[in-house]
Parts: sequence; structure tokens; C-alpha cells
Amino acid sequence: MARARKGRPLSGFLVVDKPAGLTSTAVVNKVRWTMRAQKAGHAGTLDPAATGLLAVALGEATKVLPHVTDALKAYEFTIRWGAETATDDAEGAVVRESALRPSPEAIEAALPAFRGDILQVPPAFSAVKVDGERAYDLAREGEALDLAARPLRVERLDLVESPDADHARLLMVCGKGGYVRSIARDLGRALGSLGHVEALRRVWSGPFTLAGAVTWAEIEAAAGTDHLDARLLPLESALVALPECRAPEASVAMLRNGGAAPVFAPEGLHWGEEAWASRDGRAVALGVYEGGMLRPTRVLAGAPEAVTPEAVTPEAVTPEA
Repeated sequence: MARARKGRPLSGFLVVDKPAGLTSTAVVNKVRWTMRAQKAGHAGTLDPAATGLLAVALGEATKVLPHVTDALKAYEFTIRWGAETATDDAEGAVVRESALRPSPEAIEAALPAFRGDILQVPPAFSAVKVDGERAYDLAREGEALDLAARPLRVERLDLVESPDADHARLLMVCGKGGYVRSIARDLGRALGSLGHVEALRRVWSGPFTLAGAVTWAEIEAAAGTDHLDARLLPLESALVALPECRAPEASVAMLRNGGAAPVFAPEGLHWGEEAWASRDGRAVALGVYEGGMLRPTRVLAGAPEAVTPEAVTPEAVTPEA
């Protein structure tokens, strides 16, 4: 007999406005403990010093996290000119300084080189793996790192304002794996002024925005209650950019058992493209469309099975993606 999972079988996304000073993992752990949920994960790490949107997935929603993690994200950030730091943000020690301050015109002229498909070297203090170890662990030990450049798609990089000679505020929309700290570092070098991120806020991520996001104070106040249940967004909200196929009743069981089944596809969907199947608006499976059939690559459960209502302690909580 299968062992019952601890906690409640919640499913959906809780959009959190993360405060500064907390890791993304700490936020996920707190949400899972507060809501007494069985399973949780998040879509895209935010640095501890950063604030803004963190989409926390619960239950079956963790299965569709890649569709948020891989989506475009938008960041508002402030660069402080004149100093480069070890961490490329205000948390690190200053390692180089410059007396030069760029004009707004010079900043605008430098931005096109950072738009489109670019190559970006991650910060030394990042979660990139080097020979199986995290770069930030090696950097803390004083090891000099020579990280390889990685491709990044930057859809937008705009100067919002230059409030004074020492600062500039920018907006960036980029794909998966982008480091705002690297943009600040490299832009500062390109302008000859050096620079680092002084403040960073994620304002949207894929289909999710900060409108109606849950605050840290609301999470703390909801501990041991079901007050946040009403704030959960359905897992289907993460799939809005993916073609939706309608599954007839006879296909639902086949799809949930992992077998290809007939679906009604939207106009323009072609053989081999990724799509998802739904029944009465609820996601049944993700998969590949094959001429009137959907072949599942990820099966989504129906109504949750009954669970043992045991308490979830903070020590027992481990985020799952």
C-alpha cells in the first residue's frame, strides 16, 4: 500500500512579491509550510537582495514549471556607476573604481550592443555549475573563475531614467538564464565607468504579473489557515502560450495513462508541435501533436486523491521543481 503524502493536495500557482533579504528557496519553504501543501517549487530564482515576482507552484502545477521558467521575464533595475564589485551587486566588496560617469546619451548609445541575441558571462557569484560545484561556492573560497559565455535573448533593454550622475534605472525583458548583474557589469565596462546593480525587481514572468501578488506579511499572517487558497491561480494559467487541444471524454483516460489519444486541435497546429490537452477547461496532459492525436510527454492528475491530514513542519519542507 502506497504511503500517504503529508499535507494538503493543493494545486496551482501562488504569485508572491518577494521581499529583499530572502532566498527563493526560503520563500517556497514558507509558502509550503503556511499552506500545509504536499509539494512546491518555483519558477526562476531571484537573488536574495532582489525583490518582486516569484511564482510558487504547488502540487500538479510543479509539472508545468518549465513553461514559466523558460518564458520571457521583465526586470526593473538600478545601476550605480563608478564601482565594480565582487558580486556585481551592492552586496559585494568593491574591486575596481572609476571617476567617469556616463551621460544619458552615452548610455543610450551603448544599449543596442546588449539587445537581441548576445553572449553573457554569468557573475562569479551565481548558481552556474563548474565541474559539478556551484560557482558561488567556489567564489566564496577565493577561487578565480573563468566562466564561459552563454547565449541570451534580450528582447528589450531601455533606459528609464538617469536621476543623477551616479545612477541609471533600466528595464530589461529577457529569456531564460539572464543575469541582470552581468548586464550592469558589462555595460559599466563598455562605458568606461564601471557599475553594479544597486536595486533589482522582477515585474513580470511569463503569464504572471505583480497585480494581486501575495506579500510576505500576508503569508506570515495566513500561517495555519486556508486564507491563501483563494489566491491560487490554476495551473492552466501557465500554459496560455501553448496551443490547447480539446480532449473528448473517451480520450481522457488514455491520455492520463500515458497513451496517445484523439484530440480536437486548434487551427494552425502542426505535426510535431508541443501542445496540451484539456477537458472542461482542466489540463489533462502535455504532449506532442501528431495529426489528430496527442502523444503525452507529461501527464497531469485529475481530482486529488484523499491524503492523511498531517501537519507539515518547516524542517520537513523541501522545495520540489
